[in-house]
Amino acid sequence: MGDRKGQESFPVLGISRYHEDIFSNNSLLFHELHGERHIDRPHKHDFFMILLFEKARGMHKIDFIEHSLRDYQLHLVFPGQVHQWHVEEETVGYQLMVDRSLFEHIVPSFRFPQTFYQKHPVLQLSPEQFTTLRYEFGQIGQGLQCRNICWPLLTSRLQVVSLLVSLVLEDTFRDIQAYNINPILSKFSILVDHCFRESRSVAFYADKLCISANYLNILCKKYMFISASFLIQDRVLLEAKRLLKVSDRSVKEIAYELGFYDQASFSKFFKSKIGVIPSAFREQN
Repeated sequence: MGDRKGQESFPVLGISRYHEDIFSNNSLLFHELHGERHIDRPHKHDFFMILLFEKARGMHKIDFIEHSLRDYQLHLVFPGQVHQWHVEEETVGYQLMVDRSLFEHIVPSFRFPQTFYQKHPVLQLSPEQFTTLRYEFGQIGQGLQCRNICWPLLTSRLQVVSLLVSLVLEDTFRDIQAYNINPILSKFSILVDHCFRESRSVAFYADKLCISANYLNILCKKYMFISASFLIQDRVLLEAKRLLKVSDRSVKEIAYELGFYDQASFSKFFKSKIGVIPSAFREQN
């Protein structure tokens, strides 16, 4: 699908856009956020973003799910996700932007599949959790101001932040136990994220996991309370929404990219899940 990426006419914002010195190392940026901000049109980044809010009011929509901003929150936006926000005047926060290559280096420090963090992109923190993360953010910000930046130290601090985020997730959400109890589900989640364009068949993924389709369904229903096919279709639907909102590709082109035989079958699938046809969804605010 690499050639299709080049055909996208909508902006996928790069990290260099947010750096004043275009000749400096743009792999990691730290910003303090103060006051009102608005992003009215949904857009994508090609970098990872972590937002730590000390005081916050407003709305942050990530992959079409609206989250209310509150004090002591952590927000995660992964490369390729669609987001927009309306941040009110009294907001105070801290932002880390991590380019894709550095992000891929720290990914092993996230203890669970990326799809799990995308499922829970907003975390409510205790005062103690906020203080710990605020310290690490501050140390990264200070490190970036040094004349001779110590990148191994900053990378290690990013790994600490990743581990702290994982601990917050583990404390907050019960469904994470499914990934701890049965590693097959973790592998399945990763496979779906990589192969959803290729196949929507449960048997396809079961074969790659060396188990039967029936057993894969049993595991999903037992530990995640959904069917395997629902998880696959949900990932396809998410990508369809992203493409409809942030690209100018035709519905027919999107249908073929997502592995549908024709536009009619794609429209039928989309309407059965959302309640409207793709073109109508695209026109919605």
